[in-house]
Amino acid sequence: MRKHRSYSTILCIALQVIAINLFGQAVQLAAGVKKISSGVVDKFTPYGFCSEAPMAAALDKLPAGKLPFDIGDIKINITDRGVVVEVPLDDEEQLYGFGLQIGSFNQRGLKKRPIVNDNPLNDLGYTHGPTTLYVSNKGYGILINTARYTTFYCGTTDKLNKNNKRNDAGKTGNSVEELYKNDKKAAGYVTVDIPGAKGIDIFVFEGPDLKSVMQRYNLFSGGGALPAIWGLGVKYRVKADFNQSQVGKMAAYFRNNHIPCDVLGLEPRWQTASYSCSYVWNKSFFPSPNEFIDTMKNKGFHINLWEHAFTSPKSPLYEPLKNKAGNYLVWNGLVPDFADTAAANIFATYHRDTFVNEGISGFKMDECDNSNIAFGRDSWSFPELSSFPSGIDGEQMHQLFGLLYQKTIYNIYKKSNKRTYLDVRASNAFASSYPAALYSDTYVHDEYIRMIVNSGFAGMIWSPEVRESTSIKDFMRRSQTAVLSAQTLYNSWYLKNPPWLQINKEKNNKDELMPDAKDVEADVRKLLNFRMSLIPYLYNAFAAYHFKGIPVFRALVMDYPKDKNTFNLSDEYMIGDGILAAPLTERADGRTVYLPAGTWYDFNTNQKFDGGKSYTIKPGLTQLPIFIKAGTILPLAEPVEHVAPDTKFQVTCYVYGTTKTDAQLFEDDGLTFDYDKGVYNTVNLLWDKGHGEVKRNGKYKGLRYVVRKWQLIN
Repeated sequence: MRKHRSYSTILCIALQVIAINLFGQAVQLAAGVKKISSGVVDKFTPYGFCSEAPMAAALDKLPAGKLPFDIGDIKINITDRGVVVEVPLDDEEQLYGFGLQIGSFNQRGLKKRPIVNDNPLNDLGYTHGPTTLYVSNKGYGILINTARYTTFYCGTTDKLNKNNKRNDAGKTGNSVEELYKNDKKAAGYVTVDIPGAKGIDIFVFEGPDLKSVMQRYNLFSGGGALPAIWGLGVKYRVKADFNQSQVGKMAAYFRNNHIPCDVLGLEPRWQTASYSCSYVWNKSFFPSPNEFIDTMKNKGFHINLWEHAFTSPKSPLYEPLKNKAGNYLVWNGLVPDFADTAAANIFATYHRDTFVNEGISGFKMDECDNSNIAFGRDSWSFPELSSFPSGIDGEQMHQLFGLLYQKTIYNIYKKSNKRTYLDVRASNAFASSYPAALYSDTYVHDEYIRMIVNSGFAGMIWSPEVRESTSIKDFMRRSQTAVLSAQTLYNSWYLKNPPWLQINKEKNNKDELMPDAKDVEADVRKLLNFRMSLIPYLYNAFAAYHFKGIPVFRALVMDYPKDKNTFNLSDEYMIGDGILAAPLTERADGRTVYLPAGTWYDFNTNQKFDGGKSYTIKPGLTQLPIFIKAGTILPLAEPVEHVAPDTKFQVTCYVYGTTKTDAQLFEDDGLTFDYDKGVYNTVNLLWDKGHGEVKRNGKYKGLRYVVRKWQLIN
């Protein structure tokens, strides 16, 4: 017979639960990952939608970290207004993160409000990829697990308490300069304001250093994304109103002129309705879409379709989603409630049957961020006061909409055992496993470079597309940056001809090509051929992202956390372990580049440089502004025009320095998720005493790489 608990026992248990909720209790979730919970946590949170399990074995292999403070010193205060969190901060700490920040890098001393937005003005924190994650160079990360609009005061607030003493000296002044001086050592806490919350989960990621923190975060999120290998080639988006024949002619142009291209993206007019979307082929433009897809596939092109999630009354999805959508429309279209599994499944099933099963290789998921909430202009998206059948509100849905949208589309491919590489205009926390490159409708080149650097602190992939250019020099510099990023993408949605033949829009669409168009075309071909040569190296770096959590593109401070010269360096970044990139913009023929400790080689000249110093470089428009770290084996392939399922890369291994060294290549089919079942090879590249050796281990029976040559650079 079941015994009934006494009233006093029940009361005691209740009081214990209340105490835990009010004051927080640290729980170990995985090696080096702890969670503190307090109060009544929101039903809808970023981690609540993370369906990927932590990669526990890989987490166990990371070196143990130790917080520079007692975890009990993290303070949580629940008030009528919401939740306030205070995390200890010492005078020497440098802070990074808050997602794909555009205007800032080192966040110490700043007030940031990471909110999803399509036009992130004034560096308030608005971004296409906001997260409530920040990391410290002291070797830890803090993630506030909320989808509410949250403000972080990163050492900018001094709190009054009973122990405060008057200290006017050095704290007040009479000038404007003194008034606005930013004292980055003013506060001993990062203070977090979460209005409306009644409780909170705080995730703590322990180092021991910046790179380990991000590895832990990415592995806890399910591991980093590993795109289809063809996605690391070149993507070209054609003019918005191109029809089936015109797309075919563009494909022929690439192949006839031997310009690499793996993906052709179709813009809005492929549909019968675009604002809002019908998700129905426009037969007057594409009379035989499935035949078109097959024809393009036979020529080595993957087809990517532009869309957004706002569902037109003309769409077959409208009626099925009508009762599973928000109570406000966008462009007269439904806003699907992706927080509801049933709504997501309806959307996914239609896309699977209509597009993915017919050979569509990916989607560009546009306008899933938000309109310009900074000043209330161009308010095209749904309002924050929206409600949805699942119970999520408009504010939380805005923060999570892009995340849930890409998850819905990505799961189609994963369940079909087909790899993809998607485009998306918004994301959020715990998105590391999604092979979706973010992009932006802002086109400042400096900002694009900074976003590559910040992407490593976000667990996101950033794609600085080439679209707006003021000159050939500007175009070529942007092309260099695109080649040295996660996705090389040209967006020509308003251009009839490729931009390298005519950058002027009006002349381009009149077929008035530049006098030196063929010369510029040849220069672009050189850059794109390098991109294709780099695929083996990049693919291995993405494998390290997946299996080890190491960001492919990352700030120098992540690799050199004790070098103060890297603390604020936001225009250089590492690509994998051996390449340092220092992109240039149009404004100058040269730039200063800082090289951290060690020995470095100019990729273009093989000139050797001592680290710990700054140098001036002047790379040409067809050269790549990169340096190779001594001890690196750089595997470069003979360029191919596209990556086919049976492509075998003919590789030359460039060895930088004379010391014994090694490297790896990741080898699998590049198309399926069979690698998760262990069907892959590790191709070990070994260099010792002037001799190179290749050793292949694993279960994959195919051959992706053929090492033809070794070349010593010293």
